[in-house]
Amino acid sequence: MSLLSLRNVTAFYGPSQALFDVSFSLDEGQVLALLGRNGMGKSTTVKVICRLLGNPDGKVTFDGRDLTALPSFRAARLGIGLVPEGRRCFTNLTVHENLIAAARPGDWTFETVAQLFPALAERRDQSAASLSGGEQQMLAIGRALMTNPRLLILDEATEGLAPVIRQQIWAAIARLKRDTGMAILVIDKSLSELAAVADRAVILEKGRSVWAGDFGDLTADLTDRYLGV
Repeated sequence: MSLLSLRNVTAFYGPSQALFDVSFSLDEGQVLALLGRNGMGKSTTVKVICRLLGNPDGKVTFDGRDLTALPSFRAARLGIGLVPEGRRCFTNLTVHENLIAAARPGDWTFETVAQLFPALAERRDQSAASLSGGEQQMLAIGRALMTNPRLLILDEATEGLAPVIRQQIWAAIARLKRDTGMAILVIDKSLSELAAVADRAVILEKGRSVWAGDFGDLTADLTDRYLGV
């Protein structure tokens, strides 16, 4: 049984339909790349999974449990950790306070997050507002990890960052895949870096899932058609 499953999911912003029968699944320990041009429904799909967008039609299950009627905090408690687009750190709190704000018992603690991102240990008592954009992104990932999720969702986690920081975050994702049984859903535009970590991919086009398969089966034809400018 898949850890996460979406079947014929339809979602709206008010009267405007954003998703049309979106379907895909993600297994335990798997890395899935959710692909598509800007505005095609990727972040909306994340909102549906995390219960941040109304009650969609269709079915969303996590570990066999129906998510569609749950409030967002209950979905999170089932083991869904979100690194949202735009980081959304608590800027008036310190690094340590951000990390423990939603922490739950498990393997991921301040110490283990600091091993993944040593810069956070060095800035433990600094306010999040004083961090660079890359450090804030590490903080957002660490905060999600400290909820000890079974599924980690990364929505544009490397967008707008300096190349050296991007490399550190991709290395961290690779380490999570290698060393944990965590399932990971990644939204990102860098196919070359995704190729090193992703097992499977799903492409969204105008709110519809138009292709799904092994990441290695993505052809130049598909990427030009659905991902090119």
